[in-house]
Amino acid sequence: MEKSNVTAGCSTCSSVDGLFVVTLAIIALCLPLTLLAAYSLFTLVQKDQVVPVYIINVLLSDLIQLCCMVVEVSLQPLNSDLFFFVYYFGVVAGVGFMVCVALERYLVVAWPLWYRFRRTLGVSLAVSAVVWTLPLLYILPVHFQADFVVSETILAVVFLLPYPLLLFFLGGTLRALYTSISVPAAEKRRIVAVLVLVVLIYTLIFLPSAIWSLAEDARSNNTFSDLSFTIIKFSPLADLFLYVFLKQGGLGDKLLAFVCCTMERNDISRSA
Repeated sequence: MEKSNVTAGCSTCSSVDGLFVVTLAIIALCLPLTLLAAYSLFTLVQKDQVVPVYIINVLLSDLIQLCCMVVEVSLQPLNSDLFFFVYYFGVVAGVGFMVCVALERYLVVAWPLWYRFRRTLGVSLAVSAVVWTLPLLYILPVHFQADFVVSETILAVVFLLPYPLLLFFLGGTLRALYTSISVPAAEKRRIVAVLVLVVLIYTLIFLPSAIWSLAEDARSNNTFSDLSFTIIKFSPLADLFLYVFLKQGGLGDKLLAFVCCTMERNDISRSA
């Protein structure tokens, strides 16, 4: 018994040290790159170009998570409810804005004319304000000391609910691109790559946490617990990959203009 306790203690120390090293590496890599990405988006605003509102909010949620990681490694050991609330506020908000990015790509391809005339800065800001309030659905019950099972079920629902939406956006986009002859093959590949990346990020980073929240066996498995807590910290790094994909060639706005112009030309040719 004593030997097993020592072994378990060593295993716990090893996992904590491993998580500490991973957190440091993520901070060192992601914090400067996220700030650089935010600066590049700020220059777009300065030049009066189209503002990618949802991408800006994704980066803001990443900065919240990264700042919490800095506090975490600086104040070891850290047992603070405030730290927990702020960190998961950033995580859940990031999930919401990832869904917004996928929805935007879907609308650009499947409903380009509708999206062109409905997309305004005011609508994007209103949607963003709603998304920033979503983390309160999880944080408030935890703050008011709701039952553990209830709070973890809420978190699992928050993580699981976007998944069918992301799959729907991917399927709808593939269907729209398959029937479209106006979108160049290179643009099709890039659009699909963005949505596949979003689904892949979501599957690898957030689904393990949802499983951990729902399954008691998963919570009692130390290896799976360490894995789920570690993987979710890679969210800012994954978002940087997503930003690079979206940044290439101004994908969204160029595609929207191209599809709309092509559809307008087709309408004119039919009427003629």
